[in-house]
Amino acid sequence: SVLSRYENQITILSDYLEEFPETDEPVWILGRQHHLNTDKSKLLLDISTRLWFTYRRKFSPIGGTGPSSDAGWGCMLRCGQMMLAQALICRHLGRDWQWEKHKKQPEEYNRILRCFLDRKDCCYSIHQMAQMGVGEGKSIGEWFGPNTVAQVLKKLALFDEWNSLAVYVSMDNTVVIEDIKKMCWSPAQSSGVAPSSAHLHRSALGQNKNTAGLCPGWKPLLLIIPLRLGINHINPVYIDAFKECFKMPQSLGALGGKPNNAYYFIGFLGNELIYLDPHTTQSFVDSEENGTVDDESFHCQEAPHRMKIMNLDPSVALGFFCKEECDFDNWCSLVQKEILKQQSLRMFELVQKHPPHWPPFIPPTKPEVTTTGAELIESTDKLFELEEEFEILSV
Repeated sequence: SVLSRYENQITILSDYLEEFPETDEPVWILGRQHHLNTDKSKLLLDISTRLWFTYRRKFSPIGGTGPSSDAGWGCMLRCGQMMLAQALICRHLGRDWQWEKHKKQPEEYNRILRCFLDRKDCCYSIHQMAQMGVGEGKSIGEWFGPNTVAQVLKKLALFDEWNSLAVYVSMDNTVVIEDIKKMCWSPAQSSGVAPSSAHLHRSALGQNKNTAGLCPGWKPLLLIIPLRLGINHINPVYIDAFKECFKMPQSLGALGGKPNNAYYFIGFLGNELIYLDPHTTQSFVDSEENGTVDDESFHCQEAPHRMKIMNLDPSVALGFFCKEECDFDNWCSLVQKEILKQQSLRMFELVQKHPPHWPPFIPPTKPEVTTTGAELIESTDKLFELEEEFEILSV
């Protein structure tokens, strides 16, 4: 009965400001600057290119007997999918890639999209995320917060060999440079082994497939920083630093919203945040026999929603993607310059060394056995190998 109440939910809030105003102020979208007076069409194309995940209905029941729709409870999971999907687009296609309706898309795009379809055998499906959440103390059908969805993505990424991401979720508002570099560099590369040996090491681990031309050793970094920017309301002292994060070329936006209403924030205009809203229920979409996906419902082609930044709930999670080590070094420099040095009350800390009073940092590894109840596939590579075999047989 609870799900049926939300089956056709369309959130209507007083702070939706649909049309962009006439202004000379720049609009920032995930590290890119746009000007409404000269390139509004480019702005809208940039926004519609982002993968948009919403509530869905009529997918196979989660866990076999669970809900067949996530309407009313899955909005933060969908926002987590959107942030991760943006990281994967930057990983394989680049930040400047653009989606256009009815245009043939690269195979990498279709492969990324298939990772998020609402099926239990897709690595970042609503099924996998909901069931992995059980290990984080969340029952299936229970609402997630930003930190919980970050922890779920970190665990699921361990089973994803094709994208081969290192996912770092900061603790206690602190980002530790030493720990991130330890996690992103393989033991062979960091110990000075020749590149050919490092490549063999990764091959033995099954990590060398489809690395998109990256140097062996460094794993692309998805950095998520859960924060509390106030008690009951966002503290105005954090606003400028929060907005600076959307200007960084590594930006993946932010997860947040209002109590029980999650949004994926992708940019800002003045003191208004621009976001993609998952609170629309659409029907389940599956891939075609040739592996393509009817993708129009995965791109928001209307003017995006905006809300006043002071209406934001103080619980948020920032996201950043660093494809190579130089991207991470550049991000560290930007944080020092734009966030830490100019703030009396810091949004988060960036430190070089692992704090001595913390437990030792051990880079996460794929567990042999999971006790969360999640039906995890061994790797995305096996899934795609099966699809390729099916295509050969069908021919």
